Amino acid sequence: MVTTLLIVGIIVAVVVLYLIIIFNSLVRLRVKVKNAWAQIDVQLKRRYDLIPNLVDAVKGYMKHEKSVLTEITNARANLTKGPIEKRAEASNQITEALKSIFAVAENYPDLKASENFKMLQEELSGTENKISYSRQFYNDSVMRLNTKVQVFPTNIFAKMMGFTKEKFFKTENEAERKPVKVKF
Repeated sequence: MVTTLLIVGIIVAVVVLYLIIIFNSLVRLRVKVKNAWAQIDVQLKRRYDLIPNLVDAVKGYMKHEKSVLTEITNARANLTKGPIEKRAEASNQITEALKSIFAVAENYPDLKASENFKMLQEELSGTENKISYSRQFYNDSVMRLNTKVQVFPTNIFAKMMGFTKEKFFKTENEAERKPVKVKF
């Protein structure tokens, strides 16, 4: 009788320990996903703060390119608020508009030679690289969490404890998925 109770006690303890390990791993992954999104947010905020400086530096040279500046300003307003999908869309719009500004800079040698413009262009380029890395890190974290939430037997416990899959940060614009064409 005592050995049976001991065996049952050990089995219950192992199961409880296993569930604790699963729960803690799910919590760690969820926190990692939230941290990864926060890192994207930090870089988007950095870009948000840099854009007015770039727009001011370029304004005098681009009076006829007002639509590009308006597009950047409108997308910038959506960059730091709303759900992930809307922020991703705004981020992608800004990326496209910034490409236009840098392309226009080729037509204005004075702008291209401006130290302020060079500095802002380097800052934005660095920020774009950091955003890209942060997106990749976020998606890697989401992948780990989503895998854990879906594989057996973790999926049973995850569902009971309210853990759900997260959405990937992805490009909605089909044109951004095509190879970039460079013309000289």
